[in-house]
Amino acid sequence: MTTAVEGQMNFPESFDRRLIDNAPAPALYGIRRFIVEFLFFGIKEARACLFAGLFFVSIFFVPRDGLLGLPRYDLLLVIALVIQLAMVWTKLETVDELKAICLFHLVGFVLEVFKTSGSIQSWSYPDFAYTKLFGVPLFSGFMYAAVGSYIIQAWRLFDIRIRHHPPYWMATGVALAIDLNFFTHHYIGDYRWYVAA
Repeated sequence: MTTAVEGQMNFPESFDRRLIDNAPAPALYGIRRFIVEFLFFGIKEARACLFAGLFFVSIFFVPRDGLLGLPRYDLLLVIALVIQLAMVWTKLETVDELKAICLFHLVGFVLEVFKTSGSIQSWSYPDFAYTKLFGVPLFSGFMYAAVGSYIIQAWRLFDIRIRHHPPYWMATGVALAIDLNFFTHHYIGDYRWYVAA
């Protein structure tokens, strides 16, 4: 049965609503309930991976020489933007979620600039692109944004709640130590295991 609210939603939005609001039938128990729960878990995981999956498939299938005269890195940026805008337009992501994903993109881009810098040279982006800054193509931040999108989508689809969250000052301190180690381990040693402890 379709409710009045669902009747006003587009298909992707109503599909998400059904994933979030679905409760297993009370008559299901034992192995049948396990199978239904397992299937819904898989569907929710696949749905949460939508942006990441589409983006990484694009990375694998876009030719190294680009397409129609557009360099590969630029084409990947266009594809990532189109996927992201389509997800907002179809209401699979909200504008607030998009803002958080953009933050992942920005942080990821800064990390890429550092890792590809002349003094570090962990890797490089050798191909030409119009959308390169500091030797890093703008699409690279979307690799981090893909992780952010998955986290945000999974959080919502699985209705995740945190109980007994550590004090914010402590969580912030650990997060800063992790990020700081990302930069400093090239100069003073890798302390990730101490931070993890």
